[in-house]
Amino acid sequence: MAKPEGPSWHKFNELVQLKALLAPMVGLSHVALRDALRPYFPEDTPTLWTTEMLNSRRIPGQRLGETPETLKSQQDINLYPQILCNEERYIQDSIPKLEEWGAKAIDINMGCPVKKALKHNYGVSLMGDIKYASQVVSCVKKYATVPVSVKLRAGLQSDKGFLLEFCHALKEGGADWLILHPRLAEQKRKGSADWSQIRLLQESIDIPIIGNGDIQEAQDITRMLEETGCQAAMLGRALTAKPWIITQYAYESGHQLNEYQEAIINKDPSAHAVLYGEFVKSYIEACFRYYDFKDALKRIRFFLKVGHVWLNFGHSFSKKLFKLETLQEYKEAIDQFMSNSSLKMSARTNLRY
Repeated sequence: MAKPEGPSWHKFNELVQLKALLAPMVGLSHVALRDALRPYFPEDTPTLWTTEMLNSRRIPGQRLGETPETLKSQQDINLYPQILCNEERYIQDSIPKLEEWGAKAIDINMGCPVKKALKHNYGVSLMGDIKYASQVVSCVKKYATVPVSVKLRAGLQSDKGFLLEFCHALKEGGADWLILHPRLAEQKRKGSADWSQIRLLQESIDIPIIGNGDIQEAQDITRMLEETGCQAAMLGRALTAKPWIITQYAYESGHQLNEYQEAIINKDPSAHAVLYGEFVKSYIEACFRYYDFKDALKRIRFFLKVGHVWLNFGHSFSKKLFKLETLQEYKEAIDQFMSNSSLKMSARTNLRY
């Protein structure tokens, strides 16, 4: 269908000029990862920077900018927090605080399938009641002055008719755009994402649609945009291993790169393992810069667990680093490991989940 122009479209196009975004990921989409990723994004092209999933019940009693999930750097602009929410008494206090903290848009999580979220009727459990989910969106819009989006899954059942009805209700509730990860709740991170469902939303809902799922290479971004017609693609765990995906896509889509980014583009793929090592070092440095010792180690080890699967001999790499505790130890171990010229990064892996 032809997409109309309107407030949602104007604001989306203002905030998202690079059609590739970091996905909100628990334990990953925090200040250290944003810092480590930023050199791979074109400098003068606006994008939204997501956070970890935040709980609206906790936000009113927190000092944002001091909790581990809400720490931010001076370079953190266009912040895009994702929240779990379903009760007005918490929403009315959370949204103004998030905007004061720096939120330029707010995303409501209706896709998290973990038991802890389901227990409180958060996440994908909201997809069980269309009217209730729409009311949650309306409630957030009531207190927000910035755009409000919803990130959702294919649902609780394989029913495209239900998905469309649900998404139309979100739009009527005030959602400015939608993000679809087209897997069922029961699939969690397994199986293949059904991109045809992204196209279905794009053709049926007159607000911007962001696609999410199974992007592991730069060409996947282009392919998703072309096959589905969606307005942007959202990348998750692959960015913990191959941040140059963003740089490559930016180059291929005509964005201006700086000297460092041009050097990345010109690297032979055989050098990507070394580039991964440098990225890991920058991430570890950021963790120690922002977090206390215990929290830094927790985030470093989870990051390694997620990202090492794209590196051949990645298990050995991750196992070796898991034993370390200081920045100097990490740097020396990474340099030593990456001196092996036979190391390669995989284009794709089925082990990412």
